Amino acid sequence: MRESAASPSAAEPDGFTAEQSRILAVTLIVAFLSLLSVSIVNVVLPSIESSLDAGSTALQWVLTGYALAFGVVLVAAGRAGDIYGRGRIFVAGLVLFGAGSLVAGLAGDALTLNLARVVMGLGSGFINPQVTGLIQQYFAGAKRGRAFGLFGGIIGVSVAIGPVLGGVLVAVFGEDWGWRSSFLVNVPFVVLAVVGAFLWLPRSAWRAVEGQDPAGSVAQSDQSAGAVTEHPRASRLRTGLHRVIDLDPVGVILLGAGTLLVMLPFVERAVGTGIWACLPAGIVLIAGWAWWEKRTKAAGRAPMVDLDLFRTRSYTNGTVLVSVYFLGMTSVWVVLALWMQNGLGHTALAAGLIGLPSALANAVFAPIAGRHITRIGRPLVLWGFVFAMTGLSLSILVVVLHYSASISEWWLLGSLALQGVGQALVISPNQTLTLAEVPLRYAGSAGGVMQTGQRVATSIGIAMITGIVFTVLPAHGWMFAFIAGFGVVLLIVACAGAVGVLDLVQGRRARRDGL
Repeated sequence: MRESAASPSAAEPDGFTAEQSRILAVTLIVAFLSLLSVSIVNVVLPSIESSLDAGSTALQWVLTGYALAFGVVLVAAGRAGDIYGRGRIFVAGLVLFGAGSLVAGLAGDALTLNLARVVMGLGSGFINPQVTGLIQQYFAGAKRGRAFGLFGGIIGVSVAIGPVLGGVLVAVFGEDWGWRSSFLVNVPFVVLAVVGAFLWLPRSAWRAVEGQDPAGSVAQSDQSAGAVTEHPRASRLRTGLHRVIDLDPVGVILLGAGTLLVMLPFVERAVGTGIWACLPAGIVLIAGWAWWEKRTKAAGRAPMVDLDLFRTRSYTNGTVLVSVYFLGMTSVWVVLALWMQNGLGHTALAAGLIGLPSALANAVFAPIAGRHITRIGRPLVLWGFVFAMTGLSLSILVVVLHYSASISEWWLLGSLALQGVGQALVISPNQTLTLAEVPLRYAGSAGGVMQTGQRVATSIGIAMITGIVFTVLPAHGWMFAFIAGFGVVLLIVACAGAVGVLDLVQGRRARRDGL
């Protein structure tokens, strides 16, 4: 491990230091793999079905197990990184993700595959909050915006490229080894990332954030007052116990169980109406978690998430904005894949290829947006909503003209590219603005809360919007089903944009009043 930390002040004005570049190389490649594993599975499910003779329930859990495990541990993993050191939790997540990928790729039955996918999801949930936490810790100012811009590009590319890569692997290696290779491809990259983490992450990344550990500060004040020095083993034990308490195990259980119960009805709605009883139970547990966090802070202990963060306008508005955005926009690719394959009869590979211009636009514009977000601020995000809504509207127009005037469905390549530009201007710039005023000691848990909101919103949005599509489809056909699905997405994205306008107005009012 390297001794020095990546000091933002040591960077040249227009570039990252060598150490910052190494941090990004390690973290962003792994983030790409973990997010790719969400989207790549969609197109290899038929191959899994024939290879393992898996039923519909087992196939659903290939998707569900990963999504639930990913979403449930995000906040706890972010907090653990704040307390124990982000490098340690990052590597722990890598080990889980890599082991799960290996077992999934070699699975001989559906049960083994699903258990492996849960382990992969846990690993991803450990990894992603550390990425945002490390960017907060080692980048500042415009360079933080650029780093988040690269992260936003990774998110967009991973979502769009997953179906394409899955289709290519099945085409090249055949059904059996095609779906297996979609998991096994992660393993060598994980090994390299573990080595890279030990070589390239600064030593300070493997320790608690300075000032985070109350046990350390107490010991220091005791020594300054002339107290008797503890035996090193007793001191380590005491520090370890304090860190376990700081992780807030009661809060971890309440929030994890609440998040699981809220997500479960939306990802497992086919089970029956009884599953919806989980939703109010989950809401009650999350409310209990909020009460517990307030009680923990009032007792003088460090909560898992300091709820006073939500008194910060930029954090609250940014978290709500991106959650609402994910409620709608992530369903675009699900509706599009259903229409391309079931409505038009295209292959999974063709359905994936139509998203490539969007991925490329995101990859190009996200770093550019990251470079300018600290100078332009919230108006840049609002321009992203303009592009996104224009792309959605033009996509609806293309589908209407396809059925009414026989134009090619491939005109969607252009409209979806506009959506990619919009996503580039929304996600990473909003992340930079949202976390700008968050104390470093809560960077991991704050990022985890943001990502949990995104995961829950994604689950709800996909269930809601695909439900609308399949409700309209039998009576009115694919054109109206597509219009209904994309129309709801457009409405939701407009609501997210309204949150951005509200934040802009509140920010200007606060500056005018000198607050």
